[in-house]
Amino acid sequence: MEFPIIAIIIGVIVLLLIIFLIIFAVGLSKMVAWPHIISIPDEINYEKEKGMWRNYEEYQKEEFLLESYDGYKLNAIYVPAKEKSDKYVVISHGYSGCRLGSVKYLHLFHELGFNAVMYDDRGHGSNERTYCTMGFRESRDLLTVINYVYDRFGEDITLGLHGESMGSGLTNTALKYSPKVSFVVSDCGYCDLPYLLKYLVNKTLHLPGFLEVFASLATRIMYGYFFGRVRPIEQIKENEIPICFFHGEDDDFIPCEHAKRLHEANKGYSELHLVPGAGHAMSIITDEESYTKHVKEFLVRIGIIEK
Repeated sequence: MEFPIIAIIIGVIVLLLIIFLIIFAVGLSKMVAWPHIISIPDEINYEKEKGMWRNYEEYQKEEFLLESYDGYKLNAIYVPAKEKSDKYVVISHGYSGCRLGSVKYLHLFHELGFNAVMYDDRGHGSNERTYCTMGFRESRDLLTVINYVYDRFGEDITLGLHGESMGSGLTNTALKYSPKVSFVVSDCGYCDLPYLLKYLVNKTLHLPGFLEVFASLATRIMYGYFFGRVRPIEQIKENEIPICFFHGEDDDFIPCEHAKRLHEANKGYSELHLVPGAGHAMSIITDEESYTKHVKEFLVRIGIIEK
C-alpha cells in the first residue's frame, strides 16, 4: 500500500510544480510584454521635477506619424537645431516611458547644434497599445525612423543615435542591420536580455534565475520570439560605429556590468563612462556637467563636431 501513496504524493508534487511553472512563465512573459506605461502628463511632470524640462516649450517642434515596416504607426517629434545644421540625432526612450522622456538629452544635442527626432517606442506613449519585445521588433522600428530622416533631409547629413535603457538595448540591437549612422550614445542598456531577466528574477522574486527559460518559452508561444533573440552584445561584436557608453554605478535595475561587457565586446571604437552615485537612467540628472562634457569630447574625437 505504501507505493501507491508515495506515487500519489510525487504525482501531486509534480502537478503543483508544473502549475507553478506555467503561472510563473506566463506571468513573467506578460510582465515584460505589457509594461505599465507612463502617461504623457506624468512624464512631463517627472522631467519638470528633475529640472530637465527647462525651455522645451520654446523650441520649434513638429509632431508627425511614421509607418513602420509592418504598418504600425509611430508618434514622433522633430526638433530643428537653433541654426541650420546637417547634423541629426534620433533619441530612443526607455521601457514604460515615452518620447518626452528624451527631452533631457534633447537639450544636450540642441546646444551642440543637432536637429533631433524623438519618438514613442512601439506600444508606448501615444502609440497604439501593443506588446513590447525589448528590441526584437523595436530595433526595426528604429530603422524606420532612420530611413525617414534620410528620406526627408538627404543622404549627405550626419546622423547619430542616442538610447536610454530599453532605448539603448533596441539601438544596439539595430546595429546588426548596419544602419547608416555615424555614432551611438548608449545609456544604461542591457547587454543580454536573458542574462538581465535571470538577475531580476533572482533579485526581485527571490527565485532561481534559470526559471527565465520557461518565461522565454511562453513568450515564444504568445508573442513570437524567444528572449534569447535580444542579445545586443552579439550585435556589436562586428560593429564599427563609434559608441559612447554611459552607466550609473548605483544602477540596481540594470547593473553597470552590462555596459562593461558591451564596451569590451564592441569591435570598433568605444568609450565607457561610469557615473558615481547615479541610479538607473539617472546619469545625466546626477551629473549633467560631466555627461555633457563626455558626449561633446566623444563627438570631437570621432570628428562629428569641432572642438
